[in-house]
Amino acid sequence: MSDQIEGFRTALARTGVTTSDFDLNPDVVLPDDRVLRPAGVLAPIVLQNGALHLLLTKRSSALKHHPGQIAFPGGKQDEGDADVVAAALREAWEEIGLPPEAVDVLGTLPAHETVTRFSVTPVIAFVRDTFEIKPEPGEVEEVFAVPLDHVLNADNYLIQSRRWRGTRRHYFAVPYGPYYIWGATARMLRAWTERMTP
Repeated sequence: MSDQIEGFRTALARTGVTTSDFDLNPDVVLPDDRVLRPAGVLAPIVLQNGALHLLLTKRSSALKHHPGQIAFPGGKQDEGDADVVAAALREAWEEIGLPPEAVDVLGTLPAHETVTRFSVTPVIAFVRDTFEIKPEPGEVEEVFAVPLDHVLNADNYLIQSRRWRGTRRHYFAVPYGPYYIWGATARMLRAWTERMTP
């Protein structure tokens, strides 16, 4: 397992390219003067039953934005955050009760631009210590674990589409059991999958 964790650290240190919600929609023209807000999300790797898993959240169905969708814990960088990594760690503590001191940050992926004009940096981390998951009821409906081998396997990804703002938008999806992982979350996971191939 330690070799696998170090493999992640090595892969994340390699140079990569930014991604966006528009990667599968090349006809979209983005304004050059757009302003993106910095944000960080945490991809917490945990050891369960002898295998590595990834913790993800199902957002509360009461939320105004992206209700019920599968997401990483995380959010926008606040003034008190040193950087997007600090923002991701703070948000994971607030959303699922993961103490920042319990994780070993392995690295980051290049920023991902969302349709909501955030520049989101995925922070990959290994959770060294056990902790009690405490979903923040106002934001998180459920916290669940998906085998890391599932989301880091390119063969498990689908390209699907739906109508959005009057046009057909294509996106990645990587379903797992009852969980429909798609959109920005799936795109960032796909980028991680691509990074694991030298």
